[in-house]
Amino acid sequence: QVQLVESGGGLVQPGGSLRLSCAASGTIFSINAMGWYRQAPGKQRDLVASIASGSTNYADSVKGRFTISRDNDKNTVYLQMNSLKPEDTADYYCNAVLTTKLPYGRGYRYERGNYWGQGTQVTVSS
Repeated sequence: QVQLVESGGGLVQPGGSLRLSCAASGTIFSINAMGWYRQAPGKQRDLVASIASGSTNYADSVKGRFTISRDNDKNTVYLQMNSLKPEDTADYYCNAVLTTKLPYGRGYRYERGNYWGQGTQVTVSS
């Protein structure tokens, strides 16, 4: 069992900042990558930022404003969002590609999977 729990969403004025957090817990052996996606009403879910092996990737629309970081000891990923714009309004979802370790027979079974958080709402409005 794996859980991704997000926090930090809310209402902020244009130009303001928010910091999202996502903590992964459960039978985790290793985390390959973590990231943030967002989905506005009536639109598809799109990648915002991702981090893997210390390398980061950002959507063009957030470059220079958002920063993704990760605390490996806490299995937590953060998204610092600055200079927020109304078009950043969306539900933000944490994603993790990770490997679980579960007892299997006399040993263990390792299984890689893709996991999602429940989402946190970000509203940028005056």
